Amino acid sequence: MTDKPFDSAGAAAFGRLSRCKDIVTEPMHSKTDAAHPAADLRYPWESHPGPDQVLEIAPGVLWIRLDLPFRLNHVNIYLLEDGDGWAMVDTGIGNDATIAAWTTLFDGALKGKPISRVIVTHAHPDHVGQAGWMVQRFNCPFHMSQLEYLQGVYHQVRRSEERLVNSRAFFRRHGMDEAITEELLGRGQDYLKKTVPLPAAYIRLSNGDDFVIGKRTFRIITGAGHSPDQVMLYCAADGLFLSADQVLSKISPNVSVWAHEPDENALGSYLGSLQRLADSLPDDVLVLPGHGVPFYGVKIRIKQLADHHEERCQMIAAACRDTAKTSAELVPVVFFKHKLDAHQTGFAAGELIAHVNHMLAQQRLTQALGEDGVLRFKAT
Repeated sequence: MTDKPFDSAGAAAFGRLSRCKDIVTEPMHSKTDAAHPAADLRYPWESHPGPDQVLEIAPGVLWIRLDLPFRLNHVNIYLLEDGDGWAMVDTGIGNDATIAAWTTLFDGALKGKPISRVIVTHAHPDHVGQAGWMVQRFNCPFHMSQLEYLQGVYHQVRRSEERLVNSRAFFRRHGMDEAITEELLGRGQDYLKKTVPLPAAYIRLSNGDDFVIGKRTFRIITGAGHSPDQVMLYCAADGLFLSADQVLSKISPNVSVWAHEPDENALGSYLGSLQRLADSLPDDVLVLPGHGVPFYGVKIRIKQLADHHEERCQMIAAACRDTAKTSAELVPVVFFKHKLDAHQTGFAAGELIAHVNHMLAQQRLTQALGEDGVLRFKAT
C-alpha cells in the first residue's frame, strides 16, 4: 500500500473493510440460575421482546427493544419500577417510527402507569433521541450527567461552518481525500441529527452518587471512551448492572476520536473504565446492556473487550512496522472483514484514530506530518 492520501478510487478497498397487551413475565426461552457466580458468559434470554412487547426480566425491571434504521438495528430500553410509575432508562432515536412504537406501547403493554422520570445514559441519538418528546408527554424530570447533556446540546448545533472547516481539516490530516471527507461529513454523520430538541433543563447525575428509584438504590458509575461521561447504574443489593453501551454482550462499542478533540486518548479512557468496572463489580451481576441481550459474566466480557482492542493495536503495529501509514490506509487493515456504508465508515475512521492516539500515548507509534499536511504513523 502506498503512502498517498486515501482517495475515492480506494473506496472499494476501504469497504472491505406478537402482539401483547400485558407484560411478559416469563423468559422467552431458557433462564439460567443467578444464584451462583458466572463461570462463563451466560445469556438468560436467547430471544428479545417483540416491537410491541415488554418483558419483565427481574422484579420491577422491564426490557423493551426498539428498532434503529442502521446496521445496528435496535436499542434496549429499561423501565424501573418507581412508585406508581416507571423510571425510563434511555428513549430511542428521534424519528417518527420510534414515536409510533412508543405510542403503541403506551396504549397497550404500558397502559395505565406513567413514566415518572427519564434517565438518559449518554448523548448518542439512539439513546437520547426521544428524551424531549418523552419529558413533554409525561411532564416528568430528566436526568443526565453534565458532560453528556452538554454533548447532546453540542450535537444539535454542531454543523456550523467553523466546525465543518475544522472537521474537514481533521479528516484530510488523517489521509482522507476530498470526496471521502465530504461523504463522512454528510451521510457519515447524519445520524447525529436524529434527535428531537433536548429538554431545556436537567437534573445532574454524577459518578459515585446514590440514586434511589422506587425501592432500589443504584450507584451511579460513569465511564468515558464510547461517550464522554456515560452513565451506568449498579444496584448491589439486587445484583443489577445497567451497563449502557460501555459493556455490550456480543459486540464491541464504538470508541472514536473526533475533530473537536483530535488528540484525545479515548481508547485509553475506555480501557481504564473497563478495568475499574472489573475491579469493582462482582461477576454474578445481571448485566443489562444498551444493545444485545442481558447476560452474566461481566469480568469475562470486559477481558474480551480489552483483548479485542489489543488485537487491533497489534494489527496496526504490524502494518506500520516497515512503512509509515496514514489513518486512511490503516482503516482497511483493521476493518478488512466489513463492508462499510458512509455511516459505518465514519465510525471506522474515528475508531481507527482512537487506536492510533492510544498507541502514540503508549509510545508504540511515532507520527510525522508530511509536506502534504498528512499524518503518517510508524511502529516503534
